[in-house]
Amino acid sequence: MEIELTPDQKAFARHAMEMGRFQNEEDAVHEALALWEERERGRVGFLATLNKARASLAQSEGRPLTPESMQELSAEVRERGRARLIAELAKAS
Repeated sequence: MEIELTPDQKAFARHAMEMGRFQNEEDAVHEALALWEERERGRVGFLATLNKARASLAQSEGRPLTPESMQELSAEVRERGRARLIAELAKAS
């Protein structure tokens, strides 16, 4: 496969080669493709997680995130923490 870089891309790659980052333009293209592949894998993983969360909500599992639900969750976590602390202090006595 033959790829033609834009003048800006060539200058960018040339600068990276001058700095010792790459030996040649081909190395720069390989690096760019590897980063693109990594980003796409992350995007696919994120979309899978998002779809799973949406399916969970559709089945009335979990809770939607709203300012009100976050306040409720915060209060629940605080209360569980207090109860746990009281139980641990009672054990220690």
